[in-house]
Amino acid sequence: RGLGDVYKRQAAEADQGRWLELMLAEGLRFGYGRDEVLRGVDFEADEGEILSIVGPNGCGKTTLIRCLLGLLAPRKGRVLLDGRPLTSYGRAELARTVAYVPQNHTPSFPYSVGEMVLMGRTAHIGSLSLPSRGDRSIAEEAMKTVGIDGLAGRPYTRLSGGESRLVLLARAIAQQPRILILDEPTAHLDVKNRLLVLGRIRALTKERRITTLMSLHEPNQALALSDRVLLMRNGSVAGLGEPSEVLSEKNMREVYGVDGEMIRHKGRNFLLFETGLGGDGR
Repeated sequence: RGLGDVYKRQAAEADQGRWLELMLAEGLRFGYGRDEVLRGVDFEADEGEILSIVGPNGCGKTTLIRCLLGLLAPRKGRVLLDGRPLTSYGRAELARTVAYVPQNHTPSFPYSVGEMVLMGRTAHIGSLSLPSRGDRSIAEEAMKTVGIDGLAGRPYTRLSGGESRLVLLARAIAQQPRILILDEPTAHLDVKNRLLVLGRIRALTKERRITTLMSLHEPNQALALSDRVLLMRNGSVAGLGEPSEVLSEKNMREVYGVDGEMIRHKGRNFLLFETGLGGDGR
């Protein structure tokens, strides 16, 4: 069964009122020793939406993501996937449900782009089996979806930052996930590649009705891309809701400690920050 067939089935079931709330976090607490990093985090993520997790450095974004992936066990609280506790999922079933795109990735071998993307099929292949023709077709379709099918034969280790990020995104798509989690997907990318990666993420989420959660540093990226925003401060939820309401001028002062002005241009909201540089800078 091809990649498109899977997402068509998901969309049809969503239209019938199923799969509305795919991820739920309840009272998540986590810490290292006496240092509490997460302090009772609650949120839900719905089918087909982009939920961006934003906040200053050290607020707990990466720790939250690691708890959502099952890489860290919370001290209190729980994570539910489609109504089931995260802890009830086996590794293969979890990999078929949730795909993860890390901020940094260093391969141990100079695999080709095609081989990297095909690795996304691992959870669907038996331990003693080889990728089938169908698996290869799904990987090829994933590469076409993000526009890197022309790079299939190139070594992954020789790609630019933007290209390698798209390879990881294609690998995640090849998993056929219902939930996509990304950690700083635009980190270390130039403006062109930031726009390219964010555009692909937005299109995939809406066309395939995946639930997408991602951590972002830039409030303006969250304003432009998100359906809802989870704003964090010191391990707690400082705001959750519509982007322009959560990323308000008041919250920028209280959470980030900066002065900003919300402006609207060509139907979109932007935050213009005071730089404190004087002269021509704001």
